[in-house]
Order: sequence, then structure tokens, then C-alpha cells
Amino acid sequence: MPNHLFSGALTLLAVVAIAPVLALPLSAVAAEVVAPRCRTICWLLHLRLQPQLRRPPAQQHADEAAHGRRRHRSISPQRYHMDMEPIDSSSGGYYGAPYLPGCQGQIIGLKVGSGVAQLVLALGTIFLVHEIKAHGKKRIRQIFFKQNHVQLLIQLVHQRANIGEGMIIKLEDLEKATNNFDESCELGCGAHGTVYKGILSSQHIVAIKKSKIVIQKEMNEFINEISILCQLNHRNIVKLIGCCLEMEVPLLVYEFISNGTLYKHLHVRFPVSLSWKHRLRIAVETARAFTYLHSFVSTPITHRDIKSTNILLDDNLTVKLSDFGASRYIPVDQEGIHTTVQGTSGYLDPMYHNTGHLTKKSDVYSFGVLLIELLTRKKPVSYKSRQGFSLAKHFVSLISEGNLAEILDPQVAKEGDGEVIDVALLAATCVKYRSDERPAVKEVELLLENIQASKEFYSDVTDDDISSEGTTCRQGVDIDLGLEEYTMQDCSDASSS
Repeated sequence: MPNHLFSGALTLLAVVAIAPVLALPLSAVAAEVVAPRCRTICWLLHLRLQPQLRRPPAQQHADEAAHGRRRHRSISPQRYHMDMEPIDSSSGGYYGAPYLPGCQGQIIGLKVGSGVAQLVLALGTIFLVHEIKAHGKKRIRQIFFKQNHVQLLIQLVHQRANIGEGMIIKLEDLEKATNNFDESCELGCGAHGTVYKGILSSQHIVAIKKSKIVIQKEMNEFINEISILCQLNHRNIVKLIGCCLEMEVPLLVYEFISNGTLYKHLHVRFPVSLSWKHRLRIAVETARAFTYLHSFVSTPITHRDIKSTNILLDDNLTVKLSDFGASRYIPVDQEGIHTTVQGTSGYLDPMYHNTGHLTKKSDVYSFGVLLIELLTRKKPVSYKSRQGFSLAKHFVSLISEGNLAEILDPQVAKEGDGEVIDVALLAATCVKYRSDERPAVKEVELLLENIQASKEFYSDVTDDDISSEGTTCRQGVDIDLGLEEYTMQDCSDASSS
């Protein structure tokens, strides 16, 4: 085997022997120390096998010349040419004579081996840095998982609830589902977080809620929402598929609701929006969802943030109530609880805003504002009358003056009949200032169902017949609006917290 190939092979073997060290979880600093030492070992190994390279070229030339003269005197020319056989006719060099032109093959072999060694070391260093970063990310995820898991378990134990292990989803799976949370997968973006559309490995389409800000309040709300939603099972409440606990603020994974929010469908730029028939059905389904929360779970739940942007609609415009981050449990044996005021301006119960006392009737007030929004297509958050009234207060004032048509959506006035007045009166009753004068949400549900049934029943009857017979619901609604109960301090002064 030619010496220069033999030399290069030995160098490569030395590199291969040292390369496994690169797989160890060393730091980047350690890799920089190992690299030059590996090159030194390779060089010394080669010099050990080729001792003549350790001498300066002049000394090598003198030694070899003297050696050649001695050999020339002691052996025959034939023997000499056998020992010093030329490489080939073109090179003019000889094996064993590194100072001649033919020895350059050995030097080339050495350089190739050294270059390969440096390349392997460079790649190994990159691999090490990557492994260290991956290990660090994994460690951080484990810390967040333990922290959030403990907090969630405490919350679940407190509420005597449970969450299946199948609902815990890995961050890696959600990153794949959303192409690493790419902007093209965004469904919506709010003040507190972003919702992404994702496709899980099971091919299920989901909506993933990711927090924007990392503060304790956000963490508490996400944990609270998980603990509440994992207990609920109602056709008009969005279903929680699972959660990811590997980030500082957990990620929530819901069923994907394809048709957006009620707000998007109601507040369009065109004169015609959702039909009155659809609006009435949406009101009924929303009331059913709140009746379930207030009356049919082990511990009643107050949503505390009812608004059109938190009502999702599927392909059939079926209601899916969402966003339970601000929700609170109210024990069965208590009328309400004192808590930090939280909600959305325009929908927020003014009595709760003024006293901090949260009751189930606070949801009734917000639902009353939602009914007014369905009737008028006005935005409660931004609405201000000429007198500076909020939407709810201005609406009640116009009803008391017998001037509902001034604020009513023209489409509703055209498509609706006598039931529009019934819904308007019910809405006005829901937004009374004093919470004890508002109906319970179960009563509201029954009244709305009666209104809907009467509309369907009298759909083929003339207007004269409807006005003479009336509706069953109108008799059941307390039309004493109690305007004197309102103060200038109303829900329009509140802000989301």
C-alpha cells in the first residue's frame, strides 16, 4: 500500500476513533478545547509512523545522501534500484525519499486527512451546540409542565373534577399542527392572545388559543378555563379537546368552529345582516347555554364576559359559547361572591361594577345587552347616545317613551312582527339596575322559547289576528322598567380588566 495513502488512512482512523466523543453532551467551550487536541493527536500519530518528517528538510537531504553513498558502495546497482524503485516514469520520485518530488503524495495525503479531521470536528461542534439547545428547551418544557400540572390538579381537586390524560397534548404536536404557529394559521387576535387553526396527526381540525402576554393573571385564567370546560358537556358550549402545559402559559385546544363569531355576522357593512329568525334562534340557544351553567352543573358557573365576540357559530349558525377565562364558581348556598371587577365595557353589570358583588344576575344583565345588540345592530362597546347614555340605558329610555323604532334595526322591523316588542321588553327587564329585579336566566330561556314558538305558530296568521290575540310571552314579561333605578354611573364607564 502506498505510503501517502497509508498515512491518510491512519489519520482518518484516528479521527473516527475520536469522533464518538463529539456525541457526548459537552458544552461548546469544551468542544473548542477538544478540537485542537484532536488535531495534535492526529499529527503526532502520523509523525510516529513517518519519523523522517520530524527532521528539517536540509538534514533529511544530507542524511539520505550519505545513506545513499554508503548503500552505493556496499550494494550492487541492481540491488539499489530494487530498493529505490521509481514511482512511475512521470513523477521521477522514489518511495522512502521524502525530499524528492515523489514524496509530495505523502504530504497531500496528510493534508487531506487533516482537512477531513477539521471538517468532522466542525460538524461535531455544530451538533453539540444543537444538542445542548435542544436539551435546554426540553428541560424548560418539563419545568413549565410540572408547574402548570400541579396548579391545574389543585384547581381540579378543589372543584372535585378530573381531566383525562388523553387531554394533555405535547407542544411538539401543536407546533406541527400549526406549522410552528405560522401567521397563515391565525384565526383571530385579541388583547390577550391569538387563536390558530391547526390539524392534528389524527386529522382533526382544532382551534388553539395561545396567550400573548406572560403574567400570573393570564396563567390563572387559562388554568381556570381548563378546569371549567373539562366539566361541561352541552351542545351550545364549545368543547375543549385538550391542553398543552409545556409553556409558561398553557395552550388551550378547542373544537374548530368554522363560521366565526356572532359579532362578525351581525356587524357587516351591508344593510342586510342575519335574518330576524336566525337572531331569535341564536338568542334562545344562548339562553339555554346559560341556564345549563347556572342550574345544571354541580357548582353554578357565572360566565362574567358575555358578548357577541364570545359567541361562535358553526356551519348551521348553531351557537357555541366560548371564552371561560373570566368565569367564576358561585357556591349553591350563596347568592354571590365579592371579586375583582372584570368584564367588557358596554356589557358589564353596573351594580357589579359599583359594588364588586358578582351574582348570576350579572350574566342576565350582559345577556340583556346582547338581546339589545341583536335588535338594534348597535355595538355596545362603542355606542354613545347624544345624551351620553350607553346602549342599554338609551334603549330603555326610548322604550319608556314609546319610541323603539328610533333605535330598532330596520331589517328587524321589516322581518319581525309583534314578537319584536316582546323581545325588546324582555331585554329591558334584564338590564334593570337592581339585580334582584332581573329575571333568572331560566325564566329568560322559557320566555324566549315561548316567543319563538308563538312566532312559528302565528307565521301564517294576519297582523290583525296577532294584534288581537297577542302572544303568550308578553303577558309574562314585567314591563315595569324602573327607569328611576338607573344612575349616570352605568356599564359604559366600566373597562375590561
